[in-house]
Amino acid sequence: MDNSLSSRLQQDLTSAMKAGDQTSRDAIRYLRSALKNAEIDAGAPLSPEASTAVLRRQAKQLTDAIEQYRAGNRPDLAEREQAQLAVLERYLPAALSDEELNALVAEVVRETNAEGPRDLSKVMPPLMERVAGRADGRRVSQAARIALTSGR
Repeated sequence: MDNSLSSRLQQDLTSAMKAGDQTSRDAIRYLRSALKNAEIDAGAPLSPEASTAVLRRQAKQLTDAIEQYRAGNRPDLAEREQAQLAVLERYLPAALSDEELNALVAEVVRETNAEGPRDLSKVMPPLMERVAGRADGRRVSQAARIALTSGR
């Protein structure tokens, strides 16, 4: 696991425990466990990028769980997961704004000479590389589709 992230999680866990903040404590323990498991699976310490990818996966799982709990009329569980997601988001890089994402999409469309929706598969790999976990793949794909459809 990325040493700076590891030490930050440890410090925040200690602070949460001293403050009696159960939500933060549980969320940080959950994150540390997920990162440690990913490190064991990889057989080596995680790079900062790999650590961010693990955090993104955990955020996606929490988001999906929140949707399921709301659909199942369980607002109590949805609120708990939402609180944990808020803690997790403290450790993720800042998300791209719509303007920043659209600028990246336009840049990649120009560079790849993409001309329409059929070129989406040509645009997405370099675009996802540049986004580097700062936006959800669904959101990136939607922005690329809009740009390719409108001919921007």
